[in-house]
Amino acid sequence: MTTKLVLIPGLLCSEVLFAPQIEALKDTAEIVVAETKGMDSITAMATRLLDENSGEMVIAGLSMGGYVALEVIRLAPERIKGMGLLSTAADQDTDKKKRLRKELIRLSSIGRFKGVTPRLLPQFLSPAALEDERLTSRVMDMAAEVGQENFALQQKAIMGRRDQRGHLPDFRRPALVLCGELDVLTPPEKSTEMASLLPHAELVLLPEIGHLSTLEAPEACSAALQQLITSSSH
Repeated sequence: MTTKLVLIPGLLCSEVLFAPQIEALKDTAEIVVAETKGMDSITAMATRLLDENSGEMVIAGLSMGGYVALEVIRLAPERIKGMGLLSTAADQDTDKKKRLRKELIRLSSIGRFKGVTPRLLPQFLSPAALEDERLTSRVMDMAAEVGQENFALQQKAIMGRRDQRGHLPDFRRPALVLCGELDVLTPPEKSTEMASLLPHAELVLLPEIGHLSTLEAPEACSAALQQLITSSSH
């Protein structure tokens, strides 16, 4: 039976975030992209994913999508055959991060929302990727499509997420933990910590890669997800 792979986008991201993986893995898995728009809590996103996808599945989320994946395994671990945590973390926001998010929400609400602007791109992409105009345009277009209203909802959801580190040792299925070594939003040490807590984790750190790893290193991410699917089917 074909494995169902549910991919979960990050903040200001859509299925475009996983376009290379969808193309690479389409013949080996039934691929679904989870809905993350229109909700202001990680639990709501996780609950919707579970409601809209019956039976067992492999899940993989990037950044905010990783927060959703972690909530899914808290709510229904028995339904998850494998989990991918890409460019993400299992802890909560610090008070400083929450203040920054609230300020971004405030600015976006008074007409200053422009998605991922050139000023913010260095947080999403590595220096080398910033030189790729096609890639930077794709990221900015994706953010503009998700829009200000969903930006505010998603930031609220991220601020309200729980610390999931205590649940990680209980997940005894295969896990992929992947991060770019130049990720400034969810630094590699966050991934190293998660991998150390998961009983059956493969840790993949990608040299010279930033936060949006699936777009910057599409082949490496596709290969890692393929290995997760294979491991989860045994």
